[in-house]
Amino acid sequence: MMKPEPVHVPGIDLSWVPDLPPGDPLFVHQWHMRNTGQTAFSKSAGTPGQDMNLWLTHLLGIHGVGVNVAIIDDGLEIAHPDLAGNIRPGSRDLVNGDDDPTPDNPTDTHGTSVAGLAAAVGWNGIGGRGVAPRAGLKGYNWLKSQSVEGWLMAHGTTERTRDVRVFNQSYGYGVIYPLAYDLANDAKLALEEQVYEQVTRESHQGRGSVFVKSAGNNYEYFRAWLGTAFGAAYVLPGDFFDANREGPANNGLPMQDSNLTPTNASYWNLTVSSLDAHGKRASYSSVGANVFVSAPGGEYGVDSPAMVTTDLTGCEAGMNTATHTGNTLHGGTALDPNCDFRGTMNGTSSSAPNTSGAIALIMSANPALNWRDIRHILASTATKTDPANTGVPLAFTQSSGDLATYDAIPGWQTNAAGYDFHNFYGFGRVNIDSAVMMAMHYNDPLPPLTITDWMTTRADRTIPDADISGTSSAVQLDHDFVVESVQVKVNIDHQRINDLAMELVSPSGTRSVLLSPRTGLVSQSLEPAVTGFSQQLLLTHHFYGESSEGQWKLVVRDTNQEAASWFAYFDPQNVFPVGLPNNTQDGILKSWDIRFFGHGED
Repeated sequence: MMKPEPVHVPGIDLSWVPDLPPGDPLFVHQWHMRNTGQTAFSKSAGTPGQDMNLWLTHLLGIHGVGVNVAIIDDGLEIAHPDLAGNIRPGSRDLVNGDDDPTPDNPTDTHGTSVAGLAAAVGWNGIGGRGVAPRAGLKGYNWLKSQSVEGWLMAHGTTERTRDVRVFNQSYGYGVIYPLAYDLANDAKLALEEQVYEQVTRESHQGRGSVFVKSAGNNYEYFRAWLGTAFGAAYVLPGDFFDANREGPANNGLPMQDSNLTPTNASYWNLTVSSLDAHGKRASYSSVGANVFVSAPGGEYGVDSPAMVTTDLTGCEAGMNTATHTGNTLHGGTALDPNCDFRGTMNGTSSSAPNTSGAIALIMSANPALNWRDIRHILASTATKTDPANTGVPLAFTQSSGDLATYDAIPGWQTNAAGYDFHNFYGFGRVNIDSAVMMAMHYNDPLPPLTITDWMTTRADRTIPDADISGTSSAVQLDHDFVVESVQVKVNIDHQRINDLAMELVSPSGTRSVLLSPRTGLVSQSLEPAVTGFSQQLLLTHHFYGESSEGQWKLVVRDTNQEAASWFAYFDPQNVFPVGLPNNTQDGILKSWDIRFFGHGED
């Protein structure tokens, strides 16, 4: 399946076209929808044109009508003046047991801000607008309860969410040790995977739903639970407090690969990374081969633009208060005297609802589309953002004493089917106008989904310490079908697992880095130490459209033989180094499993 010819929106300069009346006063500051180089109330401007390209879609009257988006978060202020018009019946407060998930805590503004990005009401003369300004909204404060029953309700298994087609999950967690994908012994994980698949494939008379997931905000550091003896701490690169060291201790690589979190590596979640107002990776955004697309998330709204969106109402609640004035929208200004909006929302928590809004627009443009066709449209029309980005090379001294350079995160690559892919951006930035045009003229649906059984390979291969050659193991696939995504599970013995880089090479020669090295894993410093990966799940979309037939090769490399450490930061008075001694033994790639998601030829 070769990538279809690009969908070209007519090359007409629409920058002169005025906004549809009545305009929303904050819309001109929402650079993610129409980037004219705004500051968004920060100290610096973005780059014109680096946006989601949705002007024509809105002019055509495609606004998300008929599509409901579930905001699974810390709450949702359903009476907010810029959200109330799009609220649909079925929201639930999972803590108090009523139908109003408006937060009780004045700092729980996250879900309300997320909802505004996806579907704040448009053209009502109030605040800004959402990407899908007439889509329906429902709120579930699952983050405040985190019960199994609440999760099931919020994710589409009850009448309250049966009419939801887009589920927005702007949440996640960092891991300090590997988490096994063991459905036989982890009932909660098995239930979640079952629900994700069932709702995705079977809801809405088979058209299905789409689960959108944040990739994470852990590129530079992450917050994790270090155990009962320590509690929660930020895990930071080992040179974070050392101004004398040249170059970052993690060599500029992610402290947390997004693929390490099991829900991010689930095929049923469409995982999204984050962009700044210049169309480049936001400083915090987690990345990985599991990222499907990228979307604007912004920076922090003080030095550089963040997102302008809804906040809890009033100057005593939310992030925009009388004393929160780092962003010049805040503090009770002429544009927002009641402090109902904010200019500091960011994170992959923002890129996810921007993508959810985009999907609602695609569904609204063509309600007959099923969930896989929507994913196909997104992959086929995404913009190759930050095209000159060359990824992240890693130089290290091998055990032999020779210097080696490893392409730890490659730059943009074009696979054998013509799809561009980058671990920072997936297939690229969501391009709404092109996606909607493709949706409106879509007459070649994908064949039914094929999921292969897991294929197990016993490898028992030595992973030499600090050796660019690494070790490899191959499996031959004789069945020819079109690949959409691939999952791998690995079982490895190794004393310092964050030295390891893993990649999968397709029969066509496409190379996908499944796990980047130098992550913030501190597993060998725990009690008891975790020395290896057991059924570690990894997902890649890099081979989209390629043929499955031929040899698939897993390559594992150890990239470090030096002493290393991270820092555990509890508070300014409690910062402790976490030692990461080098492995004294070579590692072993014990076994690995692989399965494919795809379809037969048309």
